[in-house]
Amino acid sequence: MNTSKRNYRATFILDNRGKEDTTDTIIETVKAEITSIQGEVKSVESLGKRDFSRVTDPKFTAASYVQIEFSGTPESPAALKERLRLNQNVYRTFVEIL
Repeated sequence: MNTSKRNYRATFILDNRGKEDTTDTIIETVKAEITSIQGEVKSVESLGKRDFSRVTDPKFTAASYVQIEFSGTPESPAALKERLRLNQNVYRTFVEIL
């Protein structure tokens, strides 16, 4: 296993429709997931609520976007996506290498 660290920027689309969870609570949950896969969170930037360019659900036309920069192993992006796949509060996850 390669133990070298890489830097990543992950963009999350958060979905808290009909839930009592605030955006800050969901962000803390995502940060905990990153640390659980041996990642190190470097910065968090809330991009605010944005409209979707392609609406798939007429009742869900906009959501909060958050970018988190973290470092981790080369396997970290796949592991993070898998852990957040069943999380109802995270609508989409995009991870890119910096």
